[in-house]
Amino acid sequence: MDYTFVIHHERCIMNNIQRIRRFIHDSDYRFIVLAERGFYKNMQDEEFIKRMYKAKFGRELNLTCPQKYTEKLQWLKLHDHRKEYITMVDKYEVKKYVANVIGEEYVIPTLGIWERFQDIDFSLLPNRFVLKTTHDSGGIVICKDKDLFDIKKAKRIIEKSLRNNFYAIYREWPYKSVKPRIIAEAYMEDQETEELRDYKFFCFDGRVEALFIASDRQKTTEETKFDFFDSSFQHLSLKNGHPNAACVPEKPKMFNEMKAISEKLAKGIPHVRVDLYEVNGKIYFGELTFFHWGGFMPFEPEKWDDIFGAWLSIDNIHQNDFFYDKNERQ
Repeated sequence: MDYTFVIHHERCIMNNIQRIRRFIHDSDYRFIVLAERGFYKNMQDEEFIKRMYKAKFGRELNLTCPQKYTEKLQWLKLHDHRKEYITMVDKYEVKKYVANVIGEEYVIPTLGIWERFQDIDFSLLPNRFVLKTTHDSGGIVICKDKDLFDIKKAKRIIEKSLRNNFYAIYREWPYKSVKPRIIAEAYMEDQETEELRDYKFFCFDGRVEALFIASDRQKTTEETKFDFFDSSFQHLSLKNGHPNAACVPEKPKMFNEMKAISEKLAKGIPHVRVDLYEVNGKIYFGELTFFHWGGFMPFEPEKWDDIFGAWLSIDNIHQNDFFYDKNERQ
């Protein structure tokens, strides 16, 4: 008998029992679970955001005079509705925007775009490629060898992603208007690190104040690692969603150019996170994120929620000429 399998199976059963008990007795946990499955999609945005914030942090959300970064992100969801943000979060449409601002050479080549998985002709794709959806987060399929590519598994992942209503999960309003589609991109891997590391720059009023490096993202046996740095690349004693790497990642060779590119893309925007890659001596654009972790991930230690909040000014957003009609927020 394989006792390792038996022990693993028993642990899974115990974990499921614990989750069921918590779901029954913990109203905050129950709200989070149901919200992430779309049960509250008809709840008004402000009510939903307040309830989710309380469930995640155990404290009331201050929208009257927000101070913390996580509070200000919720405020921005409700008040900073510039129409161009919709283009900027669409993983296909944003490429045209980026090419116009910093140049086509920073854009990862698109190999195709489709509305349905069955429309993809895999014979026309190269041996290595990446599939992702335009409106979701996490629905990514990486093909390193077409001869070993599991199309059925890829279909399940991509079609699940197509069905996801990313707006409904955390009320990140720009995603409400993004058309769900599938895109294929060129496969990218840095020869030195043997992975595709994310360099994510936090920009406030067009100025980089901090960044983090996401490593081990493509290793199925490893949890993704996040390491935070200030704008001078000094490592910060900070955790947010994932543990730090065992060894602090080295400064990217093109760090200064990355900062300059990020600030160009962030010009005129109160806050946006610019995600870039450094691949074999070249910089490539990843995506733009307006609401890091949806504004619902605690900082460790908590003081960083206040520090990031101090960098984010919302004082002049009331003069914004690009607000959506309030009725469109519901």
